[in-house]
Amino acid sequence: MNSLLLKLYHRLPPVARSAAATLHGLYLRSWRYGPDYERLVAEALEREQWSAARWSRWREERLAYVLHRAATRVPFYREQWNARRRAGDHSSWEVLENWPILHKEPLRFEPRAFLADDCHPRRMLHEFTSGTTGKAIELWKGRAAVQMLYALAAVRIRRWHGVTRGDRYAIIGGQLVAPVAQRRPPFWVWNAALKQLYMSSYHLAPDLIPHYLDALARYHVRFVFGYTSSLYALALEALRGGWPRLRMAVAITNAEPVDDHERTTIGAAFACSVRESYGMSENAAAASECEHGRLHLWPELGHIEVFEDTAPVPPGVVGDLVCTGLLNADMPLIRYRLGDRGALAATDATCFCGRTLPLLATVEGRSDDVLYTSDGRRIGRLDPVFKAGLAIREAQIVQEHLDQVRVRYVPVAGFGPAHGQSIVERLQARMGPLRVVLEPVSEVPRTANGKFRAVVCALPPEERETVLRAGR
Repeated sequence: MNSLLLKLYHRLPPVARSAAATLHGLYLRSWRYGPDYERLVAEALEREQWSAARWSRWREERLAYVLHRAATRVPFYREQWNARRRAGDHSSWEVLENWPILHKEPLRFEPRAFLADDCHPRRMLHEFTSGTTGKAIELWKGRAAVQMLYALAAVRIRRWHGVTRGDRYAIIGGQLVAPVAQRRPPFWVWNAALKQLYMSSYHLAPDLIPHYLDALARYHVRFVFGYTSSLYALALEALRGGWPRLRMAVAITNAEPVDDHERTTIGAAFACSVRESYGMSENAAAASECEHGRLHLWPELGHIEVFEDTAPVPPGVVGDLVCTGLLNADMPLIRYRLGDRGALAATDATCFCGRTLPLLATVEGRSDDVLYTSDGRRIGRLDPVFKAGLAIREAQIVQEHLDQVRVRYVPVAGFGPAHGQSIVERLQARMGPLRVVLEPVSEVPRTANGKFRAVVCALPPEERETVLRAGR
């Protein structure tokens, strides 16, 4: 949503905001669920019992199709292979190992070059994401891919834990469903089309959280889904305030790792199990946690390799996740370096749940720092600040004081004062009044292991203690 539309939306009364959310929900529902929904769900359930040999055959067939389509119908890859042929390289594109690693930069700056030339963008679902790197990425998905994705989610996010599409749920995310300066509820909208209570992650101050808990009860929400840091903030306040247990069916975390103490606190507050999920808008990989605490991969989305620098590493060894998307063959991402680190489980590893889906041993990515406001709010995800419309290559937010953040950014051609002002306004819209220092750099500093950190909390110890006390 552009800034003008957002301002107009924020001027609407709460009931009108929910009506707008419901209209958008009707549009999304038409994309996600079609007449083949029940068949797709049944097939997803059946595949969970496939043998390793059958999964291998399926992956080989699907991978061959995606690689051929990418090399012959996708402009970026077709030109890449043509250039290799002109240089005398006769390697076969049918072998995945012959493809180079794809970094985010080409996708960031030439998104349409990754779209198959027999596709019509206007007939596809158009999305933006910035992931964990602060880079805006433009994506297109066909209806069949979208409906397959949501059939898989219906099984592996909901059905595994006893909930269905018919159950009301709450999601805590980064959409600005209410102005950050707003100090009175509601800090949410009710999307009737999806039976979804969408709650702002930007208003989780200790004195406002009771309103959230009241809304969860009043809307008869059966399960919650959201950033780990947001669910943890809700859970802490619920336990501190002696709030009656809401007794959810399950709490599902996303976008951030979940530590043992966070899992225990969230589970105690909502009287339910806490399950982790992993994924990204590029839909090149996904995983979800079963009732036995193991992260199962979704093979239908992509084939995962793990690299350390330029060399692949065996299962059990942590490295960079490199994924070849198998779901979205209309915008295929081949050997795409996600920016996350993790490890695969051994190919013969099994789980007590009996499902034959491969296992993800660990994910170490998506550990961006949580930032704080002076009134005790925790701001967990700020990637929407760098979505479409900014002429930057990458950016990093560093909180230096409670009332000051520094934005290091790498500008590209076309960057001007208006872009800098947009960054300032988007940050202030999410964190309230604070000083934003804009610092152009040639490259955002990396960590010792080369990892990019989009958000860094560098509060002095005394300020960090002050805000922690405010949240108690």
